[in-house]
Amino acid sequence: MNNSDQTLPEKAILDVFSGESDENPFPIFAQMRTMGSVIPIPSPIGGIDGQAWIVTRMEEAMQVLKDYVHFTVDGGSIEGNIDIRQNDADPSAPPTFLNAKSMLSVDEPDHRRLRRLVSKVFTPKYMESLRPRVQEIADELLDQVQDKGEMDLVKDYAYPLPINVISDMLGVPQADHAQIQGWSAAIAHGRGLGRQDPGVAEQIRAFGEYIVQLVADKRQHPADDLISQLVAIEEEGDRLDEAELISMISLLIFAGHETTSNLIATGTLMLLDHPEQLEKLKTDLNLVPAAVEELLRFNGPATIAGPRFATEDIVLAGQQIKRGDMVIPVLKSASRDELQFTDSEELNITRKIKRHLAFGHGIHMCLGAPLARVEGDVAFSTLLRRMPNLRLSVPRENVSWHFTLSSQGLTSLPVAF
Repeated sequence: MNNSDQTLPEKAILDVFSGESDENPFPIFAQMRTMGSVIPIPSPIGGIDGQAWIVTRMEEAMQVLKDYVHFTVDGGSIEGNIDIRQNDADPSAPPTFLNAKSMLSVDEPDHRRLRRLVSKVFTPKYMESLRPRVQEIADELLDQVQDKGEMDLVKDYAYPLPINVISDMLGVPQADHAQIQGWSAAIAHGRGLGRQDPGVAEQIRAFGEYIVQLVADKRQHPADDLISQLVAIEEEGDRLDEAELISMISLLIFAGHETTSNLIATGTLMLLDHPEQLEKLKTDLNLVPAAVEELLRFNGPATIAGPRFATEDIVLAGQQIKRGDMVIPVLKSASRDELQFTDSEELNITRKIKRHLAFGHGIHMCLGAPLARVEGDVAFSTLLRRMPNLRLSVPRENVSWHFTLSSQGLTSLPVAF
C-alpha cells in the first residue's frame, strides 16, 4: 500500500488533528490512505516522547478499537507514560470527563461498571420511546421561524434540538441551556490533539463547578431524571464515587448534544451540496434512516477516536508498534475506505451500509448512538417535510467550518425556505 510519491508533510497531517487547519481534510485523508493503513507521525502531544501512529483504514481501525488487551485508552496505566488527561489539567478544578476518570478513559473492569450504570437508560427501546418528545421539540423550534422564511439552521434548530432532549433526560434546567452551550462550544473548539487554547481551562473549571452545584441541588430535590438516579446510585456506595459521578454527568451533557447537533447541521449542508440526493430524499422521506447512516459515514461528527496506547509490542498492518506508542484511529478516513465502500467519496443516501465508524467500535462505542439515530431521523424528516424549499441564503464559500479534535462542525448555516 505504500507509495512514496504520495507522502504528505507531517505538518499537514498534524494540523488536521490539532484543529489548526481549516481546509477540507478529506483530500488529506485520501492521501494518507495511499501511504498505508497505519502510518507513523511524531507524537502530537507535548510531554510524550516516542512514536505515534495514525490508522487510516476500516479493518485496522476496527482491530485497534475492539482489541482492549493490546490497546488501552488509559495511557497513564503504562509504566513510563504520562496520563494525557492530566497534561493540561488544573489539579484544583472539579473532575470532568476531560480531566478525570470517565467511560472514555478507562478499560475493563471499570469501564463495564461505569457503563452499566447508565446503559439501563440508554437502551434502543427507551430511546425510541423518546421519539414523540423529540418530534415535539423539533416542531416547536421550526414553529418559531416558519413565518420568517429564514433561519440560522445551527443556532435555531441543529443546536437546540439535542440539547433540549439530553437536558430533559438528565434534568438540566431549561434556563441553563445557553450557559452550557457556551461552555461546550469553548471546550469543543478550544481543544485539539496536543493543543489547548488560552482560557479553555477556565471554561472547563466553570463547567465542572456548575455540575457540582447541579448534583448538590439534586441531592436536596431529587426528581424523575437521570442525574437524580445517578446520585442515588452514588449514595449507595461501591458502584460510583463523587468524582466519577461528576465526570459521568459532564460527559453525558457534552457528548449528548455536541455531536448530534453537528450531525444535523453538517448533514443538512451535505444534502444542500448534493441537490440530486436532496431531491431523492424529499421525494421519499422513508429514506431518511438510511440517509442518516450515509451522512454519518460520509462526514460524521467525530474526526478521530480517542487515542489508544499499545500495552505491548505488536505488529499492525506490517508496522512494528512499540509498547506505550500512541495509536490514533481516524474515523473519518476509515469511513471513506475505498476497500470497504464503492465510490467511497460520493454521497449516496440509498447506499446499503453494513458498518461505519462514526460511533466508534468495540467496548467504547458511543452509548448514545440509538438516541442520535432517533434525533437524526426526526430532525431531517421534520425539516424536509415542513421546509421542502430549503436552500442556502449565503454564498457557499461563506459557510464557515470549525475543525476540532473531537468533532468538526459549522459555526452557522443561514438558510431560507
